[in-house]
Amino acid sequence: MLNISSERAGVGGGVLIRALEPLEGIEIMQRHRKSTELLDLTRGPGRLASALRIERSLDGLDLFSRGPLWLGELVRPKTARPSASVEVPVATSVRIGITRAADRLFRFYERGSPFVSGPKRLLLSSPARTDTTR
Repeated sequence: MLNISSERAGVGGGVLIRALEPLEGIEIMQRHRKSTELLDLTRGPGRLASALRIERSLDGLDLFSRGPLWLGELVRPKTARPSASVEVPVATSVRIGITRAADRLFRFYERGSPFVSGPKRLLLSSPARTDTTR
């Protein structure tokens, strides 16, 4: 699973990434997953970890330093206007597979994306809000 701690040691808080839309390295992910089905490469925590070869040896890794796994920033082509922004329809739903605070809307996803994991009834129930990311 890909869980990212967002607080200092001893303070609970984080982001649990459960799916992503493959944009680069698709052939490598297909080899890791032994599948050519694009929609199933990274949809769900197990598939995501397998496609990206995320394993326990990466626990505690600093994701802000280049290494085997790191977080980067979206880099737009030079042809894009510097002030251009992309509107992403973000929706919320209840979390999956928990019992404590199960009614809280702490699950965020790109509305309409076929790469989102989870029961479709949860994905269709929440109104979207549009976030602008740069």
